[in-house]
Amino acid sequence: MRKQEKNGSKILAIVKEHFKKNIKEYLIVSLIFLIGIIIGVTFINNISEEQQNQTNEYIKSFTQALNTNYEIDSASLLRSSIVSNLLLAITLWFIGSTVVGIPIVYLIIGIRGFSLGYTISSIMITFPMFKGTWFCIASLLLQNIIYIPCILALGVSGMKLYKSIIKDKRKENIKVEILRHTIFSAFIAILLVVASFVEVYASSNIVSLCIRMFV
Repeated sequence: MRKQEKNGSKILAIVKEHFKKNIKEYLIVSLIFLIGIIIGVTFINNISEEQQNQTNEYIKSFTQALNTNYEIDSASLLRSSIVSNLLLAITLWFIGSTVVGIPIVYLIIGIRGFSLGYTISSIMITFPMFKGTWFCIASLLLQNIIYIPCILALGVSGMKLYKSIIKDKRKENIKVEILRHTIFSAFIAILLVVASFVEVYASSNIVSLCIRMFV
């Protein structure tokens, strides 16, 4: 028990130290993600009434299906989620390993923020405030507790590698930084797979329960 606590303390200390050293980079990627969310919310609030109705109908048909004991193909959803998250991790790793890739990394993070903002806003305009809030929490909270820090961390790792390549021209040091970026990205990819399991087997069940209770 003490050994586990000691290992947990070490991991926490490493995470804190990593965050302290890269707080400026985390602020940058967090701001980009937040801007993406704001744009997503603004976008859904400015689409045509017909498009809003289509969005509302899609969400309502989905909730009605769950409310009638519709069986979700968890295995298929899990495969799809894992593939999507691994592709994201590989893309951010690869693009972050190139000198010209950082603007694309920023763009991907912004698009992910936009998707989250669009989703939240779509739910909130479909249901009343109370029901919409519960639906957002049930469907989005758990996996995004893992997912959002992961994509921000991948962005920061790419930024660190970019700065190393620009500042340090020695091949040996650049190789070490690329290896560090690769190992870090592999670790984040594992966490994203965990997020997929949380999304499919935890969030989906909570969503079904909330729909039966509130929708």
